[in-house]
Amino acid sequence: MKTNTNTQPLLQVRGLKLYFEQKSGWLVRHKRVVRAVDGVDLAVQSGEVLGLVGESGCGKTTLGRCVLRLIEPTAGEIVFDGQDLLALNAPALRKMRREMQLVFQDPISSLDPRFAVEESIVEPLRTHTDDDHSKRRKRALALLTEVGMGEQHLGRYPHELSGGQCQRVALARALILRPRLLVLDEPTSALDVSVQAQIISLLVELKETHHLTYLFITHDLGVVRYISDRIAVMYLGKIVEVGPTRPVFESPGHPYTQALLASVPIPEPKVREWSYVLKGTVPSPSNPPPGCRFHTRCSSAQVICREQEPALRQVAPARWVACHLE
Repeated sequence: MKTNTNTQPLLQVRGLKLYFEQKSGWLVRHKRVVRAVDGVDLAVQSGEVLGLVGESGCGKTTLGRCVLRLIEPTAGEIVFDGQDLLALNAPALRKMRREMQLVFQDPISSLDPRFAVEESIVEPLRTHTDDDHSKRRKRALALLTEVGMGEQHLGRYPHELSGGQCQRVALARALILRPRLLVLDEPTSALDVSVQAQIISLLVELKETHHLTYLFITHDLGVVRYISDRIAVMYLGKIVEVGPTRPVFESPGHPYTQALLASVPIPEPKVREWSYVLKGTVPSPSNPPPGCRFHTRCSSAQVICREQEPALRQVAPARWVACHLE
């Protein structure tokens, strides 16, 4: 895949934070602050696929929804195509939403069970355009054909479709407004392996055909290695490493990235060039450890790791790592 080298990113996130207040119990008035996203800086170039990876609960999905302002962040900036999304009023934001769409993890529950396929796909057109029924149907059928389905599916309901077919419908719905950015939240995790491969191939085709940019959220490193131009690794609400896919896989800079890659099954585990075993459990985002948040599980942690939080700094061309030891 080719990455657009334009210096102006299509999407730029600066210092993004999202804190939730959470009560300790229904009889307890004390509230805890959950730092779901805690100071994230991220840029996505036009035409590229940025894979956002990390363990479940690290804040990937929350970050994706903040980017689209489906959740209002606590602090920070979100700039899309030069416009500050957080400064937009409701009408301006509604207009901007045509440019950015989200594909959810569960393809079946993301579709309204009361809507037939045609209704689900054309619903965004009813909201954002004045197209008549004929134009909406023509556009829906064209997209449905493009994602590998046909006219016979227009009148069917989600419960009459397989998971893979529902995800194809969700993709057609996301593309109906001709967006520039798709946030893909674990789009294949709920599907069978054979269907996953079909959907990934379809995503690659759609990206080229529609000149799309993807923020691809996943925990599947095999998928992200295949589809992504760059990778951003997230741990406990923070980005700990960013870089081009191949260099990150061949020489991960952060111990957490090393641990993630070491956990990927390979046919010959004895020939793995390096290994890393995670110890302990993920700390609570409501009470993150001081210093580097990964030091409680890092076998190489030193005194500075426990006392001082590392900044995300450049260690090589296009490579950024938040680690004192790098």
